[in-house]
Amino acid sequence: MNVHSSKYKCTECGKCFRKNVHLTVHRRSHSGEKPFQCGVCSKRFTTAAHLVRHSGIHSGKKPYKCHICDKAFSQSGNLNSHMRVHTGDKPYKCSLCNKSFNQSSNLQTHKRHVHSNRRPYHCPYCGMLFKTNIHLKCHVCIHTGVKPYSCRHCSERFTRLQQLKTHLLQSHNEGTWLTCHICQKKFSHSGSLKTHVLRHEGFKPYVCSECPKCFCTSFELKAHLPVHLDYKQFCCYFCDKSFARKDSVKKHFKKCSTVHGFSVNQSKCHVRVLV
Repeated sequence: MNVHSSKYKCTECGKCFRKNVHLTVHRRSHSGEKPFQCGVCSKRFTTAAHLVRHSGIHSGKKPYKCHICDKAFSQSGNLNSHMRVHTGDKPYKCSLCNKSFNQSSNLQTHKRHVHSNRRPYHCPYCGMLFKTNIHLKCHVCIHTGVKPYSCRHCSERFTRLQQLKTHLLQSHNEGTWLTCHICQKKFSHSGSLKTHVLRHEGFKPYVCSECPKCFCTSFELKAHLPVHLDYKQFCCYFCDKSFARKDSVKKHFKKCSTVHGFSVNQSKCHVRVLV
């Protein structure tokens, strides 16, 4: 290979590119940066081309129609991806574990969450590590209490942009609901809809390394993993009973606080983390 053909090298993963603009776009896969925002639904993208392609969703024109379920699409590529739902075709195969996927994006997500252990971004408050800078920024707000996203209709403020979007939809009917084409259930976030559709399809790409259980999302897998640990890091303030999973101690905390004469909102309960 000509050394001058790939002179721009990513300092994060070592991948090389022929043009600096390609390296700039690639770096966003590490930082999580999405500078291009849709003016209709506020969804963000890493490149202008992806934004342009997405904008077709809002044009109302969907000339590409599925001949099996009559679902229509604004782009031919989306129709081709959709057809794999009916055919069961999974052309994208993971080179590390041989799992197959019907979309290249699902394969990339699988590799990033299942096979990559690199977490270069660390929290200055608790030392927790993250794969992307944007995830770190969201986490830091837990320590600082900063809520940078404010509602223009009321006094509510939020830590994350998606929380604000959900609030605007649910409380002020502002924005666009996303609808499942199978059961018509509505969602405020594209990620939630995508996960929901995977449940319809029985698609569970995240496999536990300790047992045969599979999960639709990396979050569910992460929440499951502590059951295999002997160490129980979450401890109830009232009775000192310890748990491996945070959701388990929250459920316990609600009951335990009632027994001790306290009325505590489960979502705002506090637990001790044993270190």
